[in-house]
Amino acid sequence: MKMKFMQKKHNHDNSGSNLKDIILGGQDGLVNVLGVILGVAVASHDIKIIIVAGLAAAFAESISMAAVAYTSTKTALSYYLSKLKKEEQEIKNLPKIEKREIYDIYHKKGFRGKLLNQIVKKIISNKEVWLKTMMSEELGMLPNEYSNPKKSAFIVGLSAIMGSLIPLIPFFFFGVKTGIILSLIFSALSLFIIGAAKAKLTIGNGIRSGIEILIIGMLAALVGYLIGALFGNFNS
Repeated sequence: MKMKFMQKKHNHDNSGSNLKDIILGGQDGLVNVLGVILGVAVASHDIKIIIVAGLAAAFAESISMAAVAYTSTKTALSYYLSKLKKEEQEIKNLPKIEKREIYDIYHKKGFRGKLLNQIVKKIISNKEVWLKTMMSEELGMLPNEYSNPKKSAFIVGLSAIMGSLIPLIPFFFFGVKTGIILSLIFSALSLFIIGAAKAKLTIGNGIRSGIEILIIGMLAALVGYLIGALFGNFNS
């Protein structure tokens, strides 16, 4: 039953999980590389060094983010499966206790009397539904939140690369000063969009979320700028 349960899990809509991975990778890639680029740009004023440093940071960041996404998702999936197995064993070996837990869950939701008994009877008549109910209602663990680790790593890594290239692209076509200005503009707009998109995963306000992410990104850029200016002064 465990394998059947997990197979059905993957048929659920994973758009929310995918969007979360895209935002995670894109935001981190953009913010980190933006800070690196500005630091190097202010310190060296050499367009080739800026591009090389930006590309190195972009690919290193994407690989790092993909690895983190893979290991964290794999750990979360393993934890979910361990809880799934435990609940499956408890339903098999301690059915009266597990039945009482279903009763208590729906009693707290406000169901009483005959209707409550009908709900409990209906749920425990199907062990797969029973198990799913225990996982979601008792433990708060929904199967579609635990995606494939390899898929998550791929989406996060690709998103990190794409996000990382946003602040870097202007330097391929313009000089250092213009590149810095355009990099900040493109990055600011992208961060605002990412923040607004992130609000869709929650009940948050899109504009407020966009501004928050924008401020965080600009603070990271400011840190990179200050470090670059500091070391640039040392070299002059």
